[in-house]
Amino acid sequence: MSSTESAVRDRLAEVLTRRGTEIADRWVQLQLDRVDPGVQPVPEADLREEGDALVTALAAAMARPVPTTHLLTGHPELHDTVVDMSLRRARSGSVASATSQAVLGLKEALLEAVRHEEFGPEDMFHAALLVNLLLDAAGALSFETYADGREEIIRRQSRQLLEASTPVVRLWRDVLAVPLIGNLDTARSQVVMENLLEAIQRHGARVAIIDITGVPMVDTSVAQHLMQTVKAVRLMGAECVVSGIRPAIAQTIVQLGIDLSGILTRATLADALETAVGLTGQESVQDTVAAAAADGVRSAR
Repeated sequence: MSSTESAVRDRLAEVLTRRGTEIADRWVQLQLDRVDPGVQPVPEADLREEGDALVTALAAAMARPVPTTHLLTGHPELHDTVVDMSLRRARSGSVASATSQAVLGLKEALLEAVRHEEFGPEDMFHAALLVNLLLDAAGALSFETYADGREEIIRRQSRQLLEASTPVVRLWRDVLAVPLIGNLDTARSQVVMENLLEAIQRHGARVAIIDITGVPMVDTSVAQHLMQTVKAVRLMGAECVVSGIRPAIAQTIVQLGIDLSGILTRATLADALETAVGLTGQESVQDTVAAAAADGVRSAR
């Protein structure tokens, strides 16, 4: 780092320290003045907290003896302050452009303060160059962090929707079922497998029914996912029954040459439940229901 750059950065650090409140207030005001119509603004209290944190971190970063090009990555406080602000805005629903412009707005507020200082023409040029270089990099980091944050939110919401659309229900003692509706792709198949295996462990289930009545199409990929799930269930010490094999799906499976001979299948969920109860060694569903009804009649008498 040259002596000129070092001297200018020292002066910028001094300006940020001495006029930090003024710079932060100006930064807040710029954002409040530039809120796009129809966009939910960031609360002023949050803006002031962010402004104080950014100015403090920027002042501390300016005083570090590292090149300006490496300042953002070489000063954890400044880096983390920009990242934290961007993630908070991503989670609150702020738009990406507003988030990156917020960091860039600090450039304008800082340069306005510098113009009121006794900088010579050459020092003013270097000061503007340093401020632009550093805060442009911070703006890019802010946009990248915001994008990553939104993608993580979308992935989490997508998984929550998948889990909600693939519930594991307890049909009978030691018997669980997963009623599938809609297409079965790789991501959803993974969720089905994880949820089912966790439920088997939690309930100590001995039989799991996978009902595909609501699956519109069974192709090689869907069949492969089903076989993988069945194998995983068996590794857990449970048996698996696939139900909902409609005539059209049965014909498709035969035409595709898909071998499901190693999987226990039934046409309907009711048939699968009857088979599952038999596999557990319990009374049949009809006998259990009839016995319960008879007990109810005797109690009524």
